[in-house]
Amino acid sequence: MVRTEILSVGTELLMGQIANTDAQYISKKLPEAGAGVFYHSVVGDNPGRLKECLGAALKRADIVITTGGLGPTQDDLTKQVIADFFGLKLIEDAESRRRIDSFFEKRGMKATPNNYRQSLVPEGSQVLLNDNGTAPGCIISGAGDHEGETVIMLPGPPKELIPMFDKYVMDYYRSRADSKLVSCFIRICGCGESLVETKLMKLIDGQTNPTYATYAKDGMVTVRVTASGNTEEEASELVRYGTDQVAKLIGDDIYSFDDEEPEEALVRMLKERSMTIAFAESLTGGMIAQKLTSVPGASAAVAGGVVSYTDAVKHKLLGVKQKTLTEHTAVSGQCCREMAEGIRAAVGSDIGVAVTGYAGPQVADEKVGQVFIGVATADFTYVKEFSFNGSRDRIRTLTAVNAIDLTRRIMQDPRRFEDRGQ
Repeated sequence: MVRTEILSVGTELLMGQIANTDAQYISKKLPEAGAGVFYHSVVGDNPGRLKECLGAALKRADIVITTGGLGPTQDDLTKQVIADFFGLKLIEDAESRRRIDSFFEKRGMKATPNNYRQSLVPEGSQVLLNDNGTAPGCIISGAGDHEGETVIMLPGPPKELIPMFDKYVMDYYRSRADSKLVSCFIRICGCGESLVETKLMKLIDGQTNPTYATYAKDGMVTVRVTASGNTEEEASELVRYGTDQVAKLIGDDIYSFDDEEPEEALVRMLKERSMTIAFAESLTGGMIAQKLTSVPGASAAVAGGVVSYTDAVKHKLLGVKQKTLTEHTAVSGQCCREMAEGIRAAVGSDIGVAVTGYAGPQVADEKVGQVFIGVATADFTYVKEFSFNGSRDRIRTLTAVNAIDLTRRIMQDPRRFEDRGQ
């Protein structure tokens, strides 16, 4: 496996002003090309420290990918420092200069002298043309004392880095890979990471090829199954074997084998069945609707929704009985049931989903984390009580994720829930 280190350059990264999404994207994509990211480093806009970090990275990785520091300003030092490290001159790349002129001309502007600094590249490097900005990237293959050392420089803005990486870097890695690496990302909801790991322990303890790894986030667990082979077909066959083993051990808690978010899986199911859905949200304040409508093509499945934050809105718009609110309160299974049935009737959707509960902070004797999720269909309504812990934001997020997953489960096998519903 080609060992890679990502060296991200930028004081703004060290200060936490922006998130390092470049490194996240590269780390996620490189395994597809038979490579592994072994280290992440971040260094500020300081030539001495950058040189020091580059030297350390090249000692432990086959390829170092740098991100950032290719702009036109004085603190964009990446190219100069790396060129000096390899003992290379910076020379002008004619095509990059032409593109800089074209970039500004199309905007009715004229490039300034510092813009042309971006057209300078280390002599002998492979230029990676930038179709989305003015800073080209490049690949340096060291010679002499630097034989076997490779550095790939990429611009920092994701809108420039991602297409450049996809166009040039993935093919470069594939050309160097001795074997093919294939991964499958299995997504799970309703089963915590520790329980998933316990169920998979026999696979994890004995793993060789394929390998298994678990990751947890916001009420979901991802299991990555990765295999290597002499050909992509060989690696893919091993991954299929691995995913089959995981499926046997985890069962219905798996909602996707395609690295989908829960909302993507639910929208896909709704569209496949030509069904529509609507939401009545109290504590989540529209979060569930936002998640589903962020999926392309969701308009074919999402009918609408109501943020029913107050008792008055629950009563007037959703038809929740005043008696229910008085005797059971707004945070109750009965209220949730009437909310789900009310939104379904009001909008005319096939499915109505409702959530109500206490997200915090603590007020009087409220049970912070107590949540009810209801799903109403043409045949029955099912309500389930949950108990979440953590911050207000975490409780709201877990409510949204579990509401989407409960709806998916009911659609997948309604008979399991019909006897428990009304």
